[in-house]
Amino acid sequence: MNRGPGGAFERPKRRPTQVLRRLFQYFRPHLWLIVLAVVLSVAGNILSLVSPRLSGAAIDAIIPGNVDFPVVLRYVLLMILCAAASALMSYLLARLMVRLSRSVVYQMRKDLFQRLGEMPVSFFDTHQTGDVISVYSYDVDTVNASLSNDLTQMLSSLITVGGSLYMMLALSPLLVLVFAVTIPLSLIFTRYRSKRVRPLYRARSRTLGEMNGYVEEMVSGLKTVKAYGREDIFQAQFEEKSNAAVEANYNADAFGSVTGPTVNFLSNLSLALVSLFGALMYMGGSISLGNISSFVLYSRKFSGPINEFANLISELQSALAAAERVLALIDAEPEPADSPDALPVRDCQGAVSLRDICFGYQPGQEILHHISLDVSPGQVVAIVGATGCGKTTLINLLMRFYDVTQGAAMLDSRDIRAYQRQSLRRQYTMVLQDTWLFEGTIYENIAYGAQDVTRDDVIAAAKAAHIHQTILSLPQGYDTLLTGDGGNISKGQKQLLTIARAMLVKSPMLILDEATSNVDTQTEKIIADAMLALMRGRTCFVIAHRLSTIVGADKIVCMQAGRIVESGTHRELLQRNGVYAAMYRAQFESGQVED
Repeated sequence: MNRGPGGAFERPKRRPTQVLRRLFQYFRPHLWLIVLAVVLSVAGNILSLVSPRLSGAAIDAIIPGNVDFPVVLRYVLLMILCAAASALMSYLLARLMVRLSRSVVYQMRKDLFQRLGEMPVSFFDTHQTGDVISVYSYDVDTVNASLSNDLTQMLSSLITVGGSLYMMLALSPLLVLVFAVTIPLSLIFTRYRSKRVRPLYRARSRTLGEMNGYVEEMVSGLKTVKAYGREDIFQAQFEEKSNAAVEANYNADAFGSVTGPTVNFLSNLSLALVSLFGALMYMGGSISLGNISSFVLYSRKFSGPINEFANLISELQSALAAAERVLALIDAEPEPADSPDALPVRDCQGAVSLRDICFGYQPGQEILHHISLDVSPGQVVAIVGATGCGKTTLINLLMRFYDVTQGAAMLDSRDIRAYQRQSLRRQYTMVLQDTWLFEGTIYENIAYGAQDVTRDDVIAAAKAAHIHQTILSLPQGYDTLLTGDGGNISKGQKQLLTIARAMLVKSPMLILDEATSNVDTQTEKIIADAMLALMRGRTCFVIAHRLSTIVGADKIVCMQAGRIVESGTHRELLQRNGVYAAMYRAQFESGQVED
């Protein structure tokens, strides 16, 4: 069923100031750490700014033919003390920033995971899992690296530039005029390149997400790929996506790397001009040799951070692009909230009524057309039809994974939109064709979803699902650890475990979506009684392709092209000799069913 465009997650473009403003919300709870970081950075940089002045004073204490060693030694010792204290401040600042970034990234990942649980099913139907995972891993790590390293360097650079400029003005305002030409050129060039580079980093993050999504998809279906001998084709497709990611990464890095060397050239140009004009001023007697030495050192400290900042621009642009993706996912539209007057489902009887419902995943593309159906409490209703006829879509509407676009779905004579979603969904137990098991013990997987169950309850459910003996044959029995969605057991065994899990949940309604599709015919017959016990007393919706499994249903609904074309019992539909009878005969003749 087509449920809309897949691929990469579309993210609205934001200005850097918008991204930074949103990121600041994560820093707000840690203001005291930020204040301490500023204090350490200011103190450390001030101490480092003292050294050039001390160096100049030591040089001035050297007179040709006469060196005042006690004065020189005193200045040297002060320089060593300042350097050691500055290094200590830098170390403490680095530790502090690591702690701050850890706290921020922890909260960011927590918000991402929380939003993931709030997202509607439609989001996961239309977006690649690998792309979402790329946001959690690559993009968050990129933001983390920027928080722990780049911000510290930026703060230190600002303080160093400001302090150096002040000291240079104190030494020689005339020499500072050299920077009146080179610094504006650096700023204009850096600003121009930043605007050109940021879209390239957006493209890099997007293509990496698309490649990760493709890899995740291929790894999950690797057996199928090998079974059909399509390795070469998928390798070619991967190379195409990988080349796109490499090309985007190259364009971003190559274009961004021009900024640093250019600004570095302007910085060295300013140093050359300072040396030239400083020498002329010294010859004119307007500045001492020690002050020239101090000025040159301060000019390096002044232009060095500007050069570093230019080199940081590429990393910052990458971090902003990554933060944009992270914030876009955090700010993504969650599942609509329940209406203020929504009620919890109480004493559910299981009477379901569909009244002239229509639905389409995309506007103007209707999938279900005027579906009407009444189900009494405790009835077993089987839904059959060709692939793509709308069977699973109908179940999605009953669970309110999607809302109808026309008509109404009723539960116990009340529109299901009047109920709280979570309360409504708790009235159902689902056993799906696509089994889901998590990394944990078999006992934990069976007990998942049920509260206050004992080990005896789990064993009883496993026996009813005819999986108990299989579990006992495993090395650790019920304590056997399942890996990677149950990859160390067969698909049929996984299906039986999910059936056992469903038997522990005492909900009034049950949905079986091809629940026995992964078990062989003999096993299917063995668990038939267990399935009947599971369905007893519940309103059941059964989607099945093997018609032999639903011949005893109270009502069989035959769908075709999004419409209900027939409805009745197995015998009634055979006597009608319509669509269902043709489907049944086709399976009977191929040996798939027995009358």
